[in-house]
Amino acid sequence: MSEAPLLNATAITKTYGSQIGCENISLDIHEGEVLAIVGESGSGKTTLLNCLAQRLPMTAGRVSYRMRDGTTRDLAGLTEAERRFLMRTDWGFVHQNPADGLRIRVSAGANIGERLMAIGDRHYGQIRETAHDWLSRVEIPGVRIDDRPTAFSGGMRQRLQIARNLVTNPRLVFMDEPTGGLDVSVQARLLDLLRGLVDQLALAAIVVTHDLAVARLLSHRMIVMKGGRVIETGLTDRVLDDPRHPYTQLLVASILEV
Repeated sequence: MSEAPLLNATAITKTYGSQIGCENISLDIHEGEVLAIVGESGSGKTTLLNCLAQRLPMTAGRVSYRMRDGTTRDLAGLTEAERRFLMRTDWGFVHQNPADGLRIRVSAGANIGERLMAIGDRHYGQIRETAHDWLSRVEIPGVRIDDRPTAFSGGMRQRLQIARNLVTNPRLVFMDEPTGGLDVSVQARLLDLLRGLVDQLALAAIVVTHDLAVARLLSHRMIVMKGGRVIETGLTDRVLDDPRHPYTQLLVASILEV
């Protein structure tokens, strides 16, 4: 494993006219590491995630990424074709609403197979076999392979979206509130699944969440945002067990009182 960061962000800023989305944020993430970005609604955490994932143009700043060949590229310098290929292969993006990350009108197997075809797989039997295997890995019965996501529960759709993202063996996955909107029991099962897959595949992940329990379970490090700025950062256990900024102390205390 290289000591160089997998992704490096420097002075990321996004403004909407006079309104600050996020301001002057720098961070690194290494292979196999999970970073949580936490904060209340409107803190800028999703804006930051979308800037890092190149889904939103930055007002200022730089994001660089270490490719599989070992070269580090400034993502602003990629061609559109290179950027699309990166997003289909080396990266995954798990949306809070699985409908945003799935093709609702095609089968579960086709949702997974589409990602494989994007990297050049053409053998129908092998694609279907891989899709079947990944459905099993995310605890969806293989007999549902030809069912459309519209026939699935919210938790099953989220698990299908995860399979669709991970089938290409990405090195970095962006997750935007991956357990948001799910029942508590479904959240717990999904978190257990996610933690297992992240460990098995040695994935790097950047997880946006307002739920500190999710951050504790999944992440190694965390950053706390308020008003578009980072106000505290550190190892997850340290930040949650010994918060130093008054706002972080308030967040942690509010969870303990529930």
